[in-house]
Amino acid sequence: MPLRVLYVDMNSYFASVEQQLRPELRGRPVAVVAAKVDTTCCIAASYEAKRLGIRTGTPVWEAKKCRSLRIVEARPMEYVRIHHQIKRILESCLPVRGVHSIDEFSCRLFPAEAHPDVAARLAGEMKRAIAREYEWIKCSIGIAPNRLLAKVAADAQKPDGLTIFQEGDLPKALFRFALDDLPGIGPRMLKRLNRKGVLTIEQLYALDEEKMKQIWGGIVGQRWWHWLRGYDVHEPPTRRATVGHSHVLPPKLRTEDGARGVLIRMIHKVAARLRRLNYWAGRLEVYLSFTFFESGWNASMALGMCQDTQTMIQAFEALWPLRPRFSAPVQVAVTLYDLVPNQSTSPPLFPAEQRRLKLATTMDRLNERFGPDTVYFGAMHESKEAAPTRIAFTQIPELTGWE
Repeated sequence: MPLRVLYVDMNSYFASVEQQLRPELRGRPVAVVAAKVDTTCCIAASYEAKRLGIRTGTPVWEAKKCRSLRIVEARPMEYVRIHHQIKRILESCLPVRGVHSIDEFSCRLFPAEAHPDVAARLAGEMKRAIAREYEWIKCSIGIAPNRLLAKVAADAQKPDGLTIFQEGDLPKALFRFALDDLPGIGPRMLKRLNRKGVLTIEQLYALDEEKMKQIWGGIVGQRWWHWLRGYDVHEPPTRRATVGHSHVLPPKLRTEDGARGVLIRMIHKVAARLRRLNYWAGRLEVYLSFTFFESGWNASMALGMCQDTQTMIQAFEALWPLRPRFSAPVQVAVTLYDLVPNQSTSPPLFPAEQRRLKLATTMDRLNERFGPDTVYFGAMHESKEAAPTRIAFTQIPELTGWE
């Protein structure tokens, strides 16, 4: 079974970018946070910080117990900028077939590149090419017969590792990993497997195709049976289910007016992203949280089939009076549901709807050409600096526009 996939996983990416751009952080424990407030959590940690027990998800108040730790606020567009540059560096060695997150890429190996020595040499060339441009940003590379196994191989040795799973290594090479080390097995799937008596990858591997289909509830289980054995099974394109944005409010915006302004700004952003993805939304949901420890309030409204910002803001204005008013909000979110791709829906028929969509797309073009927030609706003016860019790990923004 030949080697087909080379998988690149950038190590502690956000923290490494900060150390690359800020030499005073190099060699020091660094935690990256979305906002400099004790009530949030670390979204990335350098390897120096990880050795001190600080991880992604560690509360900032807890991380601050480490006095040598440097806490830095995230700079998403710097991470995006370097992501695109790293992609170009990788493609100088081998065409990038897939971008799976802001810090993960996969390449297909041609038959002449499938020999382990040749594949390892390509991996070394990639590492050296990145190092010439970014001495403080490292990557781990996995090489295997399919993408799932290559991803597991990339996770096997960090930082700066190289692991190759050949046919003769399988399946024993997988047995040292935990079930949830496999990409695609999250907490819910792990519980489902455990309920079926599957506690290890060795037990998972021993299942037949029919049992795998039963556990996964369909053909996905059959694909897993083949993936674990190194077969290169076709992965059908996924359909996006939601587009959303959430934000922890800074203290000065933890008021009803502040939360309202931030929510309107977020609607601008998710609407622009929806149009860029070529989807239409059928429902808008608004969420407010009043503490970090309890569930909050949410409400939703049908939109018909909508792509324009004004209609979404009107739906939000209809929901806003329904909110509870017993406390100041600390976190807000907007999510668009019931998404339908362009090719599966019809353009608006009524002149008013057509004008709104034309206005929205014109604003998009102006913001892409002249920079974010060049034009916007006046209701977001007081909070246009709030709700900064966040990076959805499976959707990498370009360097222009709202994202």
